[in-house]
Amino acid sequence: MYEPIRTKSVHTPADHVGDFPHRSREEELDIQLAGHLAALLAVTDELGLDAAGDRIAEQVARLRGAPPARHAGRTEAPAPALHRRAHALAGRALVVAASRADTAVAILAAERMDAHTAAMASPTASGTPSRLVGAL
Repeated sequence: MYEPIRTKSVHTPADHVGDFPHRSREEELDIQLAGHLAALLAVTDELGLDAAGDRIAEQVARLRGAPPARHAGRTEAPAPALHRRAHALAGRALVVAASRADTAVAILAAERMDAHTAAMASPTASGTPSRLVGAL
């Protein structure tokens, strides 16, 4: 009635599991955290926050083993939008840093979130005070 399957199933375990490299959970989290911090660094550099950018770059270099490329170009994005983006990126970095128990990055990310929240709330940031969704 049915023709038998003549090829191996994709669900069959590989014969040579050790043929390709595997990364540990910690290595994956390091890669993910370095990516979030590098994106935060790009936005921080775009905002012209050199001191904060240097602190972020130190952590990226520690995680990657090499200094990150710094953002040289500027976009025409308004500062409030950049602060919102930086806040979101710092939040992602905080979550990953907490899951890998990296206290230094968690503190840095929390400080950056506070700084971007304050910048978004200042009347000079956009002309009118803004609030984060869900903030009191």
